[in-house]
Parts: sequence; C-alpha cells; structure tokens
Amino acid sequence: MDLRTLNIGCFGGGTGLPSLLGGLKSNPWLNVNAVVTMFDSGGSSGQLRDELGVLPPGDVLKCALALARNEKEARRVLLSRLPMPEHARLRGHTGGNLLLSMMERYSGDFLAAVDGLRALLGCAGWVWPVSIEQASVCAEYGDGTRTRGEVEVDAGQTAGNAISRLWLEPEVSLHAAAAREIPRFEAAIIGPGSFYTSLLPIFLVNGAREAIGQVQGPVILVTNLLTEGRGMWHFTAAEAVRQMGESIGRPVDVALVNTARPGEKTLARYHAEHKRPLELGDVPSSCEVVTGEFWCGDIARHDRRRLAQAVWAVLSRRLF
Repeated sequence: MDLRTLNIGCFGGGTGLPSLLGGLKSNPWLNVNAVVTMFDSGGSSGQLRDELGVLPPGDVLKCALALARNEKEARRVLLSRLPMPEHARLRGHTGGNLLLSMMERYSGDFLAAVDGLRALLGCAGWVWPVSIEQASVCAEYGDGTRTRGEVEVDAGQTAGNAISRLWLEPEVSLHAAAAREIPRFEAAIIGPGSFYTSLLPIFLVNGAREAIGQVQGPVILVTNLLTEGRGMWHFTAAEAVRQMGESIGRPVDVALVNTARPGEKTLARYHAEHKRPLELGDVPSSCEVVTGEFWCGDIARHDRRRLAQAVWAVLSRRLF
C-alpha cells in the first residue's frame, strides 16, 4: 500500500456534517473539504436572512468551526448566543452568525466572508456554500399539499406527511468555486444530516448533480440514526440509498449504517418527538453496507471518532 494524501469532499449541513468533519480533520492522509447547504429558514440563520438580506450563515459557520485549529475554544465563543436585552433585534443570535453576516455585508461577497472566517480560525480544509443565490426548500406531500421553507417541511413530516416531491424555489445554480472543486474530489461523502432539508437540497441546485457525477472515486452515504417525524416512520437506509442515487444521478457505492440502540429511556424520549431508529431495509446489492455502533450516548449524534475511522477504512480499501 502506497499512502498519499486524499482530497475528499463532504456534503451536508446541520449538526451532522460538522461532526464528520471534526473527526476526519485529524487524519494526516486526508485533505477534508465541505460543500454546505444554504437553505436554512429557521432560528438565528433564518432571521438574519429575512432581516438583513444575507445568506443563512449557520451551517457554514458550524462546518468552519469543526475544521478550526482550536475547535473547542472557537465553538465556545462563536456559538454563544448574545443576551443583549437593549438590542432586541440582536438578542438570541450567535456571535458567529453575526460575525459572518457582518463580513458578508461589508465585503459584499459571501464566499469572501467565508474565506476570511477560515483564515481567522485556521481551518484545516475549505468550506464552500453550494450556492450563494437565495432559495427556499419546497415540498409536496402524498396528499397533494405543499409547503415552503426548511422549518415548514420538517413540520409537515412531523405531522405525518410523507414527502413525494422536493424542489428549490427559485432555481439556483452551483457556485463557481464549488463547481470547480467538486470534480477534483477523489471521493464524496454525503451526510449525516436531515435527509430532505440538508442533504437532498444540495443536489437540487443546478450543476450539482453534474459536478458530483465527475467524481472518480466512491460516493459514501452516512445514513442517519433516526427517522424524522411520522412521515418517515417507514423510511429505511435502503430508501435513503435509492433516493440519493436518483438525486445525484449515480449509484451510492457505500452506505454507513448504525446498529447501536440506546437505552429505553432515550428511545422513549425520541419516540415522543415521532422519531424512530433507522432500520437497514433491503439495500441494493450494488451498494456495499458497512455497519457499526455509531450511536454511543444519550443524544442522537454519530460518535465522531468511530465515524471517521469507518470512513477511513472504506477510503483506504477503495482508493489505495
């Protein structure tokens, strides 16, 4: 085996992708990059988008923090929410979201703001927004009803509606930097993250499907630990593999699937939120399944070290 540095791309958003990035960045044989969803309509990010007309900064911020030289300290400072009772419009925003939004406003360029934040944090890899054009995730459910916005789409699933179609409104295009870099990746890792609001929307961007189609190495899908609402109770890892393959226009080569189950109290807490452990299902024979105990605590989050080691095992076997 002749080891060399691999240039890989990770796709997603939310809290799942930063966990993967944080685990992979310490591997000296990996050059880790992120392509991040930009369609967040909730919380601090959504409010800043609506009030200041800036792109939602939250997912990009979390990925940059995960790749930071001193991640723990950077997270402590930039993810703290500002009390500021005398400034109602600023109250409740994270320091990092405000910083990134301010840098965008002054530079006039979101990518320049992200690159400035990267330099400030001493990030080990690059972070690219999938698009810098504003759009919202829209969904149509099995009963024909429709909704718009990340928060509203999630709420529909929680209420028991199964998504039959997903699109972006208006249509947006892949950012030129991402379009240039994605075909250079030696492997693509998708997830973990909310399937319909963090993962699939990336590949609804014009040009994203074509770009990932040029990646020469494997496409690895990190499946989630839980389903997301009553509308996904019958969703499986196999269904995630099938839908993702259709979305990206090429088969998923490897699926990483959790087999661990937490205690009954933890399961009951998530069941009250209409979430259940994701089952394997009938995965296509063309997709390799790698199973492991990735859920190691009371909170539904992949153990970053175990996940990173599993990804490295797949990459080293397939690319070396």
